[in-house]
Amino acid sequence: TPDIMTTAKGITNGALPMGAVFAHRKVHDAIVQGPPAAIEFFHGYTYSGHPVACAAALASLEIYRRDGLFTRVKSLAGPWEDSLHALRGKPNVIDIRNIGLMGAIELSPRPDAPGARGYEVLVRALKAGLLVRATGDIIALSPPLIVSEAEIGKLFDILGGVLDGVA
Repeated sequence: TPDIMTTAKGITNGALPMGAVFAHRKVHDAIVQGPPAAIEFFHGYTYSGHPVACAAALASLEIYRRDGLFTRVKSLAGPWEDSLHALRGKPNVIDIRNIGLMGAIELSPRPDAPGARGYEVLVRALKAGLLVRATGDIIALSPPLIVSEAEIGKLFDILGGVLDGVA
């Protein structure tokens, strides 16, 4: 169990900026109740508690609950992992890792051109109808929580073809 955990985009489904900090009771109490002579840890920001962001957060959290998206994600984690790791052995793939519905494919860098191979995969994937993120020579994947098993299959079919075509 972490002492402190932060989160952001998912609270509002990325619709509006919002973040949150979750703290273990002992951390909370140390900040809020500190030594008797100290004032409470004061903080405040211009957009704290913005009503529109809060409304978006409440609506998003209700959809997560209503549609059971977190339970659904758990049920898709296995097919996601299997499909992702099936790309092991593709040209230039040196590592694959994942947790839940997040994954990363590490590509070997081109001599004297680090990041170029990852960028080429990004461009070719986009032209093939698939949006991925490249951070250097790592392809980062994180589908929306409403992704279907069929869409996972299509995603990795496209990505596998792209990887086969990148020298």
